[in-house]
Amino acid sequence: MSGHFTLLALLLVWLPFMADAQDVGLAGIMGSKAMLMINGSEPQAVPVGHTVDGVKVLSIQNDQVMLEIGGKKRPLRVGQHAIGAVNSDGSGKIIMTADGQGHFYTTGTINGTSVRFLVDTGATMVSLGATDARRVGVDFNRGQKAMANTANGQAVVSKVQLDTVRIGDVTLHNVDALIHQTEMPIALLGMSFLNRMEMLRDGSTMTLKKRF
Repeated sequence: MSGHFTLLALLLVWLPFMADAQDVGLAGIMGSKAMLMINGSEPQAVPVGHTVDGVKVLSIQNDQVMLEIGGKKRPLRVGQHAIGAVNSDGSGKIIMTADGQGHFYTTGTINGTSVRFLVDTGATMVSLGATDARRVGVDFNRGQKAMANTANGQAVVSKVQLDTVRIGDVTLHNVDALIHQTEMPIALLGMSFLNRMEMLRDGSTMTLKKRF
């Protein structure tokens, strides 16, 4: 029993730290690209020299990748994971790099729970599918019901207010959001968050800076 208790005690100490950390896994290597899984996301190919969600691929040698996570170098082999602190320099900035299709993805938290976002300036509000909403503890039935136009036609949504939405070291409070009754492939970081930021696009880089 003492062993189980010790493990439980360690988990209880570990979990609060995880809220402000990044879990980075190396799923594989494709030439000069590392297949990274960041905070449980699907593997994404990141070329040497590129940065995704604050994780930079520095070099690839044989089956080992050297990463920079939160300003610290971390070597990873295929199948391994590393935990690194989110790079929070207090600047109130979020810097993202577009993928091959020009989309910007980022990982943040809603009410302290990790969520993977697609930046979508065409979305009026932060939008969550049914599964993500349940994970962050938002009840679809408590919000104000409405109809929304989506890529798949009209859908029933519920308008709610999220206590906190955090990306990097930027935290916004009381953010309007739409909860979809059906599943969504990814949460949308819409204008209810983006309108409260200064947005600067420079080629494949987007910088969001919190308005004060």
